[in-house]
Amino acid sequence: MRDDILIKIILLVEKRMGKYQMPIVRETALEKDLGISGDDAVEFLMDFSKEFNVDMSNFDIKKYFFPEGDSILPAIVRLFTGKRQRKQKELRLGDLEKAVIAGRLDEEIINS
Repeated sequence: MRDDILIKIILLVEKRMGKYQMPIVRETALEKDLGISGDDAVEFLMDFSKEFNVDMSNFDIKKYFFPEGDSILPAIVRLFTGKRQRKQKELRLGDLEKAVIAGRLDEEIINS
């Protein structure tokens, strides 16, 4: 059953974002690997929530995705401090799969 859920999630990714040249698996990160960020991430997760009836009311998107257009500020920070600005976590397709099974997406589901 889990493979069926993952396949449906992958189909949603491809429908929403297009086909990718790389294999998409449970460990695939939405932002790092697929380039889904900012407004695209918000819209994708809204579609995901509706498609799979997943409650996302306790999901803090800022922990997983940089805001739209947030590429200049991190470059400036790196230039003057030598430090990279990083979001806290990566959201992976396997996390979305667990969310479908649980009916909700939040820290507890992601960390389980």
